[in-house]
Amino acid sequence: MRFRSLGSGSTGNATLVEARSGDTVTRVLVDCGFSLRELETRLLREQLVPAELSAIFITHEHGDHVGCALTLARKHRVPLWMSRGTWRALGAPDMPELIHFARDEALIDVGHLQLQPYTVPHDAQEPLQICFTDGRMKLGVLTDVGVATEHLLSHLQNCNAMLLECNHDGELLANSRYPESLKRRIAGRLGHLSNDISARILAACVHAGLRDVVAAHLSEQNNRPALALNALTESASGFGVKLMAADALSGSDWIEVRA
Repeated sequence: MRFRSLGSGSTGNATLVEARSGDTVTRVLVDCGFSLRELETRLLREQLVPAELSAIFITHEHGDHVGCALTLARKHRVPLWMSRGTWRALGAPDMPELIHFARDEALIDVGHLQLQPYTVPHDAQEPLQICFTDGRMKLGVLTDVGVATEHLLSHLQNCNAMLLECNHDGELLANSRYPESLKRRIAGRLGHLSNDISARILAACVHAGLRDVVAAHLSEQNNRPALALNALTESASGFGVKLMAADALSGSDWIEVRA
């Protein structure tokens, strides 16, 4: 199993997860927060076209995550998974052969991958984040969440790799030009993770088998890759974890999920 971010930030988010067995490949796209043309361009960089996707999983209805998902699914007949709350927030689109409903802790089998959705606190209708396993390795994905709950921490245990939101630095956000209402939303319990909270999440999940952590969804205005990685470094100290930050334009390199 391997994964890569195709782009991560306030302008758009998409993560590709892939598992191979023999000559067959399963590819699941987590979120689709770009225009169809832009997403096709980013897939083409990996020598892929949308029709080669096995499924799309949408975490919630915000534009930087849902993007072109409905258009892509219709055009290329790609199965689309989301919560019923997300579906309703999108206007309850009538796509009976393509839309499938996900819910907290209900396992989803897609080819060589098993998807493990879990609920998180965020200002959306029924947001879900997700873990993946190929039967041997485990990948945890956590973005767009305001606070760490025992529920989400329980789902992120024993990951071999993580894509972890580090949205903002508290001081940069407090001193930004954002309106006070927006600052409160971002820093609130239904908002986004600060570097410090992300570091505490990592400290609660780090173990000898965790090899790679990608800091994701960094605010271009209120964070810096160095600040995010510095915050995570102490939590990962002594465990041999490789830390990196995803970029809004280029995402990340492919990362093999390994023990």
